[in-house]
Amino acid sequence: MPLPYYVSPEQMMKDKADYARSGIARGKSVIALEYADGILFMAENPSATLHKVSEIYDRIAFAGVGRFNEFEQLRIGGIRHVDVKGYSYSREDVTAKALANAYSQTLGNIFTSEIKPYECEVLVAAVGDTPAENELFHILFDGSVTDRSGWVAMGGQTDALDAYLSEHYRADPAPSLAEAARLGHDALESVESRNLPAENLEVAVLDRHRGRRKFRRLGDAEVASLLS
Repeated sequence: MPLPYYVSPEQMMKDKADYARSGIARGKSVIALEYADGILFMAENPSATLHKVSEIYDRIAFAGVGRFNEFEQLRIGGIRHVDVKGYSYSREDVTAKALANAYSQTLGNIFTSEIKPYECEVLVAAVGDTPAENELFHILFDGSVTDRSGWVAMGGQTDALDAYLSEHYRADPAPSLAEAARLGHDALESVESRNLPAENLEVAVLDRHRGRRKFRRLGDAEVASLLS
């Protein structure tokens, strides 16, 4: 009688984690930087329609790296989640922390119970009325969530981007939008070792000085002006 196939739980979790990391490493990186008036998002993405960064709610934005179809499912699910909560209670009850917890539970359940984990990482960011009230939640493929400040780097070049930004980013005084854009652009070019023109970048901001909806996507001309 043949023995049943057995893999220890530790080995199974390790194999899943290695599989997810290898899939994420093949994707382009995304950077989020706090600046004086809000939060800047930048990614290499020449597509005009398949976005890595999107609006979720009034003050909340979403960014994803890895497999597009998987983090797009999370984005759509997040929009439905916050819309229901905002409609059932009030718009002020929708928070980035609650959404990050929901993503953490979803990704954690998929990682532990499904054969194939999601090959993606996501960022939930909310701009506050002051810089101290900004929120940046980085959620990994296994559901681990960390509360970050200053900047977040995700994707295939995370370690190199973290090293560059830790050396060049200064929180006091906070950089202007143009300074943050140039820093993000320089960081991406440093790890890619090639020029990245403005038309190949996806750039968006959460601007605390806008009206109810703080999210704004920057066009190629504006990005080129900021980088010049």
